[in-house]
Amino acid sequence: MSDSAIHPDAPRERLLPALAAEDFGPEFRVVARGGVRRGIRLERAFWVSLKQMAESRKCTIGMLVEEIAEHHPDQGNLTSAIRVACMRGLAEESMELRKLASIRTINAILVACPSPAFALSSSKKILTFNAPFQQLVRRQLPNVPGDDGRQDLKLALDLNVTDIFARLDANGETPVTSGFVIGAGERRYRGQLSAVRAPVTEPELLMAFVFNG
Repeated sequence: MSDSAIHPDAPRERLLPALAAEDFGPEFRVVARGGVRRGIRLERAFWVSLKQMAESRKCTIGMLVEEIAEHHPDQGNLTSAIRVACMRGLAEESMELRKLASIRTINAILVACPSPAFALSSSKKILTFNAPFQQLVRRQLPNVPGDDGRQDLKLALDLNVTDIFARLDANGETPVTSGFVIGAGERRYRGQLSAVRAPVTEPELLMAFVFNG
């Protein structure tokens, strides 16, 4: 047996969210739209999905069901069409969120910011930055070699990165202020920054905005 084989009794990491028993139970509801009343029996999870879709589109569940029925007039099973519509809607929403949760989005935010700003990994590595931060480095650390010194820059924060994430969790993502020092060789620059969580899920990143540079 290879070292990578998994013992049958070893606990496995959950791949999907836990399913609640009530999500499976079918619920019968009457949906009305334009004088047409439809009795529909769906699992609770799909009713929840329909409600969320209706809220995001600023319409009623009846309007959604009517549109699904209009686009599937020859399909005898309306409930199956509703299930497919729910799954497709969730998939499209997930894809849009994935587009937002990317380094490209972080770069766009940093570029739009007029003050020095950069993205920071949990290991305090500067991953990307904007032009004002580049200008700050050139002005305060003029002799840094290479690509504006990004490889040679040393960054220290008054707060630990882990503590910053903990404060963001505790304070409802309210920005966290911290002092910082960047240096290269014998030169140092001290300033203050405001840190927020970057819109990515893996890995966790911070966006730091310098406000006295």
